[in-house]
Amino acid sequence: MNERRWTALYPQAVTDARPVSHTSLAEAWRERVRREPDARALAYFDGAMTVREADEASDALAAAYRSLGTRHGDRVGIYLQNIPQFALSFLALWKLGATALVLNPMYRGQELRRLIDDSGAVGIVCADADVPQVSETLSGSSVRWTVSTSPLAFQTRDDPRVFGETERKAPASHGDLEELIERFRGDVVESPELTPDDVALLTYTSGTTGPPKGAMNTHGNVLSVAAGFATWVGLRPGDAVYAMAPLFHITGSVINAVIAMMHDAVLVLTGRFRPEVAIDAFVEHQVTFTIGSITAFNAIYQLPHASREHFASMKSVYSGGAPIPPSTIERFRERFGVYIHNVYGMTETSSGVIAVPLGAEAPVDEASGTLSIGVPLPGLDARVVNAADEPVGPGEQGELALRGPQVVPGYWRKPEATASTMPGGWLHTGDGAIMDAAGWVYLVDRLKDQINTSGYKVWPREVEDALYAHPAVHEVAVVGRPDDYRGETVVAYVSLKAGESAEEKELIAFTRGRLAAYKCPREIHLVPDLPKTQTGKIRRNVLRDGDGPGAGQ
Repeated sequence: MNERRWTALYPQAVTDARPVSHTSLAEAWRERVRREPDARALAYFDGAMTVREADEASDALAAAYRSLGTRHGDRVGIYLQNIPQFALSFLALWKLGATALVLNPMYRGQELRRLIDDSGAVGIVCADADVPQVSETLSGSSVRWTVSTSPLAFQTRDDPRVFGETERKAPASHGDLEELIERFRGDVVESPELTPDDVALLTYTSGTTGPPKGAMNTHGNVLSVAAGFATWVGLRPGDAVYAMAPLFHITGSVINAVIAMMHDAVLVLTGRFRPEVAIDAFVEHQVTFTIGSITAFNAIYQLPHASREHFASMKSVYSGGAPIPPSTIERFRERFGVYIHNVYGMTETSSGVIAVPLGAEAPVDEASGTLSIGVPLPGLDARVVNAADEPVGPGEQGELALRGPQVVPGYWRKPEATASTMPGGWLHTGDGAIMDAAGWVYLVDRLKDQINTSGYKVWPREVEDALYAHPAVHEVAVVGRPDDYRGETVVAYVSLKAGESAEEKELIAFTRGRLAAYKCPREIHLVPDLPKTQTGKIRRNVLRDGDGPGAGQ
């Protein structure tokens, strides 16, 4: 076992052992209700909800979802942006002992249906504007009920920067969420006895050689990360956590929503991230902590009117999901007076598990110029291993492997993938890394083909499949290229069929009708042929490591 030498770098308030005193998130929430029922729990523009009000609303929702047939262990999709209904549905489902299947609302068609079919979800909560396409997409699926809601609910400001129109759409066939809360208000379901091993979240991650896999984030996993990170960033009662990361992403679910809801803080929501709206929320709600992708912070940096005053209440700022150049952090600190701390996590680790200690600055690896992602958080074992799965020494490169209460027990109904990725209980991340003598971890290479853009994971084959659907396309290879703004940019190399023609803009537009926007290539290079091995396999690495269009030719 690793000797956890990095604990010497921990802030004074942090110890290596972070005991979790609750068996489930439902129990942790009930304790907060007993502790401070009249404190604010949620803030959404000019709307607010106390702990007691959120508890009563989620009780009613739990009763409503139970009336629709939802039971302990069922999966229910939440297909929403960052609005209060997301958090209320979390609480309602956990009170039922159900699992929240978090779904990116940018997914369309087969992207959405694939996850529903794999998870066997019995219900879905979506925005009212999405009801027509959701109904069409999920027709004949395992979903037995659909509840809709309006992002206009729980606030009255109707900020025109956020809400393009203020007319509500027709609700789904099984009702409007607000109406269900009123109909079932006062009803309380009898919660099942949950254990730390019950699955709280089902969050999908794409591999490089197969379909998306559902990581089973248990109540114990999520509580471990939330408790550890709350201490790590010095969260205090009354603090305000701004949900910069989308709640459908593991970081948003755990280090935005759960960390606030279970630790006496206010969860501040403003819908889908918009930089100009975010900085106003920082001031209005006196935000003290946030975490998001570096893309989001870059977007704030580009606002001409953004200033130090917008960050005056901020006590800690973290960013993960994509590599951050040291120069970006320095520019941000010079302008706004805050230091962006690095954090690293995966869907399989229930969010952030390696991070820069609060108040410390990440060192830079001299050989690669890479900024450290931090040190392992309490309770986590971390090591760097070689191809034989043997630990390597300080400063030596290998694959980052992790083990601890934060790591999921496996993938949903995929025992082979679980055994392959987590042999002996160690999660093999697929990320190349070095760890120095003090315990600082540096990512120095990406071992997988997976692309990390703006904090989102993109599976190249999925983009390639979308391009292959175009009648003029012969062969495709999709790679990620380093990008100061997004971390990585999706780039496609395409060869056309003999006698066919297509323009780069045409092909990009073609993918936008089939993929979420962040998956679509931002560049397409038309090349005569793609580099291949002797057996005919396309060599993505030649294109990724090349010097531009036509690399490897």
